[in-house]
Amino acid sequence: MSDVVTMSNITKRYGSGSTASVALDGLTLSVRRNEYLSLMGPSGSGKTTILNLMAGLDTPDEGEVTLDGHKLSGLADHELSDLRLRTVGFVFQSFNLLPALTVADNVGWPLEFSGCRRAEVRRRAAEALDRVGMVDRAPRYPNELSGGEQQRVAIARAIATRPSLLLADEPTGNLDSHTGQLILDLLRSLNQREGVTVVMVTHDVLAATYGDRTVELRDGRIIRDVRTPLIGLRASGDHGT
Repeated sequence: MSDVVTMSNITKRYGSGSTASVALDGLTLSVRRNEYLSLMGPSGSGKTTILNLMAGLDTPDEGEVTLDGHKLSGLADHELSDLRLRTVGFVFQSFNLLPALTVADNVGWPLEFSGCRRAEVRRRAAEALDRVGMVDRAPRYPNELSGGEQQRVAIARAIATRPSLLLADEPTGNLDSHTGQLILDLLRSLNQREGVTVVMVTHDVLAATYGDRTVELRDGRIIRDVRTPLIGLRASGDHGT
């Protein structure tokens, strides 16, 4: 099984001179295709920096990031943008839905941006919404949805482009525990049943158990990298989506 993303000897600093802070310190990390990886650690440990580097939204000071077989350092800006659009889906804590667009249009606009014809956009947006159980909400607007429903729409938007890699930054951080569990079940289902590779940042130990591997960070270094038994799912009865 190949790697979707590899980070080799990555160092990332912010600032310069004596005031510079080290976000990542010689970090090496690979994510296998179809893997569900949980990233944990205190604030400032480098978790979100890893997501940004994996997606090519930021560049390392030292080391190399390889995404879906492409070394990011060798790509022109337009090549990197095209690769990101094809390969990476994003899910954020704050949902980041556009309030003036319907649910269907929120899911469809990345497809339009990638050059899909309108009929294809509608078809794939409906398909993505169906996968997250939200197809009946397609004509509604974000402010008509609950927080959990908005996050489901955000996940549909992220998977509509059929990415190799789904990056989730605290996807349950703004949700109550029950709704958060439903979102975690959905991410697990997408990973296990549909083969979507997931990298999720979380502060929640229980949330981390929904993945099959947990990497713990401190001061920009990996201090623990273990396979994760699905304790949380077993306790919840693994009710799925």
